[in-house]
Amino acid sequence: MYKNYLKRILDFIIAFIGLLMLSPIFLIVTIGLFFANQGKPFFFQKRPGKNERIFKVIKFKTMSDKKDAQGNLLSDADRLTTIGKFVRKTSLDEIPQLLNVLKGDMSLIGPRPLLPEYLPLYNQEQKKRHNTKPGITGWAQVNGRNAISWQQKFEYDVWYVENLSFVLDVKIFFLTFLKVFKSEGISKEGEVTTTKFLGNEK
Repeated sequence: MYKNYLKRILDFIIAFIGLLMLSPIFLIVTIGLFFANQGKPFFFQKRPGKNERIFKVIKFKTMSDKKDAQGNLLSDADRLTTIGKFVRKTSLDEIPQLLNVLKGDMSLIGPRPLLPEYLPLYNQEQKKRHNTKPGITGWAQVNGRNAISWQQKFEYDVWYVENLSFVLDVKIFFLTFLKVFKSEGISKEGEVTTTKFLGNEK
């Protein structure tokens, strides 16, 4: 009942209220990133959702498009803007995804939507993470976020899919606020963004 019906209803209601409440912050961050990124406060990227259906996720653009003399993008660390660093640290870059929740592409809570290029790299167990809608936050995010290994993330994702319930979602919802407040697990030590998943070890 909850998984098939109530979860979607609660997602829509909470996302709608969340957007209304956060609209002043949404506007301020949009203006700040507009000037920091030469008129581009958002970025859209294709991600696989439930049953691996591709959709476009929307996030605040925290990195500029600065390139070197050869026309190649600079490193993530060099492109991360000052305001972008703050937005990423406080997880404000996730706010626009509430629009994805309203559309039905995402849920508030579920496995994070990753890159389409990772799809062929998953083993059969890891593929189970696509048996439910991806979320803005999830079990892996409150258990280490980007500071844990890819294998650990996928184990948490699959565990969530197999144990999805209202009580678990409520627990993750409140743990997320605690993690954001403490700014924990944003990235691995010495890195500013998530490392790419290159496949499972043989």
